[in-house]
Amino acid sequence: MYNILVVDDDRDIADAVDIYLTAEGYAVRKAYDGEEALAAVSGGDIHLIIMDVMMPKMDGIRATMSIRERRNIPIIMLSAKSEDYDKVTGLNVGADDYVTKPFNPLELMARVRSLIRRYTELGSMEKKTGIYKTGGLCVDDEAKTVTLDGEPVACTPIEFGIVRLLAQYAGRVFSMEQIYESVWNEPAYSPENTVAVHIRRIREKIEIDPGNPRYLKVVWGIGYKIEKIG
Repeated sequence: MYNILVVDDDRDIADAVDIYLTAEGYAVRKAYDGEEALAAVSGGDIHLIIMDVMMPKMDGIRATMSIRERRNIPIIMLSAKSEDYDKVTGLNVGADDYVTKPFNPLELMARVRSLIRRYTELGSMEKKTGIYKTGGLCVDDEAKTVTLDGEPVACTPIEFGIVRLLAQYAGRVFSMEQIYESVWNEPAYSPENTVAVHIRRIREKIEIDPGNPRYLKVVWGIGYKIEKIG
């Protein structure tokens, strides 16, 4: 059974999400501000976090930043605001996905299932499926690791999924829609900001000069690719 931490200062919303998650077979833990969320993550085995943005004591942005310093637990951010700025801010600090309030419970559950699947793949002991190398970049699909010139690169489940996809087909260009549908396993209705922010975070981890990337390149008007080197 997977443990999901629901963090929201609105107890009615936290209770409602609890009901839907419990019906899906998940074990739910609740926190009502960022400080309680950090304590829950430190003290228990959490597989996914649903994090509200606006909360007292410590908001969801700061809590996510703190969690990302230590853990790669999948995080879905919730916010009553629909502006792109709030979405991009959440993704920039390490969230994997974003849902705007009021949300459709079926949509939220679909995103939970998708991220849980990615999370378990990272830690699974599946049969080896491949090691993909290009230049000094190496993606080990058995160990679920990324290394650059022999040094480990810390990736969230979504970041690993993107790097694996592009490294496996090095030299091939993928559109944002193709990347989103392949990695998130759901239809891409409006993937631009979500994919672009994750690409930027990956570049910051694998490129010496993110502004002049060697590996992860944009093909203007089409999409992204990882360069085939060597």
